Amino acid sequence: MPLTTFEEEIYLRALTGRLVGKAIADLGVNKLAVVAPKNIICSSIATATEAAFLDHSGGVTYHFLVDAGNEEEIAKRLKEFNAQVILLQFGGETPIEETKKSFVKLLKAMAKEQVPGAIVFHVRIFAAGGVKEALADEEIAKYLAGKDLYVYTVGFDEGKVYVNKVSVEGGETKLEKITEYHVTLEHADLLNRSLKDRKVTFQ
Repeated sequence: MPLTTFEEEIYLRALTGRLVGKAIADLGVNKLAVVAPKNIICSSIATATEAAFLDHSGGVTYHFLVDAGNEEEIAKRLKEFNAQVILLQFGGETPIEETKKSFVKLLKAMAKEQVPGAIVFHVRIFAAGGVKEALADEEIAKYLAGKDLYVYTVGFDEGKVYVNKVSVEGGETKLEKITEYHVTLEHADLLNRSLKDRKVTFQ
């Protein structure tokens, strides 16, 4: 039986997106493209990220909505938008195999268009092997090799969100932590119940 309600899952994305938006602003970014699949959960974290980014950076952002079959169109629009950073918020509502398929198709289209900008990956698509699967494609691997790549991850026991630089060696990814953010007790509880299927008791 799930330990969170759907309402709590949406609220969890608001809390996480708030931190991700601040983290990207703290990198000195002033133009951000946020790309998310067409579902409630991904849209929730994406728009929370956008709001926080605007608040902390004073910059410009835009929400790009991915639906099955429109990946090539999105890649062309991303190239035209010409963001410093592209955040690929492919997360947790659509079944993961469908999500990975669309994620890889988008990266393939971005490689074809040579879309500029650094790329930040959502923790779920990264942890589920989406980036590794994409790197098996020679065109995508070559495209990503010339990019600054990042992923945000969660330290469940530490109560932190980490921003990591991603390097690629021989088709494998390696993470280097560059900064960290403490989460609130409420946020840590929701993260653990949602992603670790466990309750956290704070003394």
